[in-house]
Amino acid sequence: MGMFVRLADDFGGAVSPFQKSFFRNLVAVFVAGALFCRKCKGESVKCKGGWGPLVWRSIFGTIGIFGNFYALSHIPLGDACMLNKLSPFAAVLASWALLGERVTAWQGMAVVGAFVGAMFVVKPGFALAGEAVAAFAGFVGGVSAGLAYTCVRRLGILKVEPSFIVLFFSAFSTFASLPFMLFNYQPMTSAQLLILLGAGVAATVGQFGITAAYRLARPRELAVYDYSNVAFAAMFGFLVFGQVPDAFSWLGIAIIVAMGVIMHRVKRHE
Repeated sequence: MGMFVRLADDFGGAVSPFQKSFFRNLVAVFVAGALFCRKCKGESVKCKGGWGPLVWRSIFGTIGIFGNFYALSHIPLGDACMLNKLSPFAAVLASWALLGERVTAWQGMAVVGAFVGAMFVVKPGFALAGEAVAAFAGFVGGVSAGLAYTCVRRLGILKVEPSFIVLFFSAFSTFASLPFMLFNYQPMTSAQLLILLGAGVAATVGQFGITAAYRLARPRELAVYDYSNVAFAAMFGFLVFGQVPDAFSWLGIAIIVAMGVIMHRVKRHE
């Protein structure tokens, strides 16, 4: 998804973060809607006790998208990624504070270690002084994403249908993006439209994956694996943009993988 979002501006005029968000979520609305209708076959939605977490998941998730996309458009990529990678910390802390899920010392160390590894890959320049609004947006976006994951965990405990979670959030975010997009709409080339639809397809797969993960496991067990997208971003950067990872990037990827192995071994011995 990140690769497509970054590609979009290379094939036409600059597209606003809200316009990118609209197309990112529009595809998910149709896919999740079709899956939900097929699974439920006209039955009423079973969401007892889940409407609150569902609404908050959508609010926090939408803020997370807006904040991340705005930061990506106004500050260096590494700094935007650094701020976005605060989401696993927020998810772990929120699950401890709101859901009562404890965090062991080894798990905490693994999350911190994975964050350090991610910083080796994205190499933030901390050039944030002149872009305080964008930096704050990125920070709020990262924290909001973590809170959204915690809400998904709560919805999993309540056994809310996954396709409905994705459908509700995607529809909410699409409608939230619409007025901002119309206010500052940028005509797009056919290539940009296809690229943003590709971002929507990738985001849809990601939403179903992250929803399933947080329904089945606790945030403390998943936080480390959230950083795997940094490694995939480096891979796509090489394949699509010809960006060769340097020694620090390889070190960061190795640290992230090592922290994933440690987290897996900790979970097996609990």
